[in-house]
Amino acid sequence: MDGQGGEKLLFLTDEQLRQGIEAMFFAYRGFTSDPDRILDQHGYGRAHHRALHFINRSPGTTVTNLLAILGVTKQSLNRVLRTLIADGLVEGRVGAQDRRERHLHLTAAGVALESQLSDAQQARMRQAYRQAGPEAVAGFRRVLEAMMEPEIRRQYARLAE
Repeated sequence: MDGQGGEKLLFLTDEQLRQGIEAMFFAYRGFTSDPDRILDQHGYGRAHHRALHFINRSPGTTVTNLLAILGVTKQSLNRVLRTLIADGLVEGRVGAQDRRERHLHLTAAGVALESQLSDAQQARMRQAYRQAGPEAVAGFRRVLEAMMEPEIRRQYARLAE
């Protein structure tokens, strides 16, 4: 049986799968270590980072949309947003069409912090991508996309548009 690129699919053993799982754990640890240090200086955690990232990615996104993207409870997101708003990193603007909606935007300070966080992760990704090469990068992306649930994959695709 052929894979997408015409290469033969590998027979995967339980040990190979375990190694892949462990590699994901350790890679994630490395991927989050630089931002974690920056976040810690501000008294924030990864939930704050994710909110800043996706508000920056889609300025004006609604709280409802952010809830769907992050897959967290409303209570959890509200706690994070209250902190980010109180600290002057995020502002919520009332919707023009629906006054019940809050459209989220980063302030200048929010943009600066988000940029610092994403710069650290981009540097790590850039180095890894260069080491691995374009074919490995394409394969890595296919693996990540294949691991996503269908609805999450659709949300991911919408962000890329």
